[in-house]
Amino acid sequence: MRCWCPGSVLPLLRCMRLRSCSRRGRSSRLPLCLRELGDYLRLLGRSLYFNTLTDSDVVFDSVFEPVFWTVDRITRWFGAVFVFLVVVLTSSIVLIAYTILLPMVIHTYSPAWIAWHVCYGHWNLVMIAFHYYKATKTSPGSPPTVKNDIPFVSVCKKCILPKPARTHHCGICNRCILKMDHHCPWLNNCVGHFNHRYFFSFCLFMTLGCFWTSISGRNLFLDAYHALERFKHMDVEKPGVPVTGMGLLIGLLPAGQTSYQTPPPTYTFKEKMMNKSIIYMWVLTSTVGVALGGLTFWHAVLISRGETSIERHINLKETTRFAKLGRVYRNPFNYGRLNNWKVFFGVEKRSHWFTRVLLPSGHAPYNDGLTWDIFPVKNKKDMMPV
Repeated sequence: MRCWCPGSVLPLLRCMRLRSCSRRGRSSRLPLCLRELGDYLRLLGRSLYFNTLTDSDVVFDSVFEPVFWTVDRITRWFGAVFVFLVVVLTSSIVLIAYTILLPMVIHTYSPAWIAWHVCYGHWNLVMIAFHYYKATKTSPGSPPTVKNDIPFVSVCKKCILPKPARTHHCGICNRCILKMDHHCPWLNNCVGHFNHRYFFSFCLFMTLGCFWTSISGRNLFLDAYHALERFKHMDVEKPGVPVTGMGLLIGLLPAGQTSYQTPPPTYTFKEKMMNKSIIYMWVLTSTVGVALGGLTFWHAVLISRGETSIERHINLKETTRFAKLGRVYRNPFNYGRLNNWKVFFGVEKRSHWFTRVLLPSGHAPYNDGLTWDIFPVKNKKDMMPV
């Protein structure tokens, strides 16, 4: 079937066709990244008037999606920098302890105190290094992406996959995390089901190590600080005193010399650097001990309640919602304080408090993170035998 068009319309159609082809040619010459960015911005704009179900939350997420995307990418990139800083700062403290503190301890303390400091210090260092390595290298766990019969509570709007209980999406890792607590930039990793114990143990032993170093090195810090103050006063003194008048006549100085040189300083560059290193170590460990101690205490409270950082906010909202309905909300994953700690550390018998808590242990956590027992404590009995 042929389509008839007036002669005056044919030039117009040809012009429009040429103009569209020129636009396509210009757009095809643009780099792929710019074309993808343009498509993304157009999609973002259309999402503001997608359908009648659009509300303030959808508009807020759409408008601030570029901001969230930028923050996630920057945090992901800076994760490697933060891990490098942790390794460098911790290594610097260990270097100062071996080169400066250990010789002082050997020449100052009694053999019993020397044995205590050497044994405790090396045990604490091993625990810090082991748990930090495991926390950074252990995957927090993700739900399976293939079809399965595992029960789920919702569908992730980012992954478009079923989410089991206690699972949340991490925008930085761009995946769902089992029993997600938070994304830690100092680990460059998410804290989830399989590495939560490593993260908390690292925070705990790093806090203990910082407080131990700060308390045991307090007197050394004060001595080093006063020594540096004396060095400053000695540096501002004039190196020579001019001698004039009668001094030259009575022969206080050799012929031709008009000033008296003071003797060189009694301290060396090595002594000054040693004192500065002690001050640096004390200030760093004290600051980190206070900051990390507060974080460790907060996580200990959450573990005692059987919840994560994300679940803390969810439980507060549910408690308020149930209170308005005249009901009491109860956290379904709270097994009691002692049982919560047993589940968290994987303690199944008495010896595990020593072998799995006070010694390096790579045992797997309780259950697989996909299914959870709800209110397993009955008749005030322990969930696991101890």
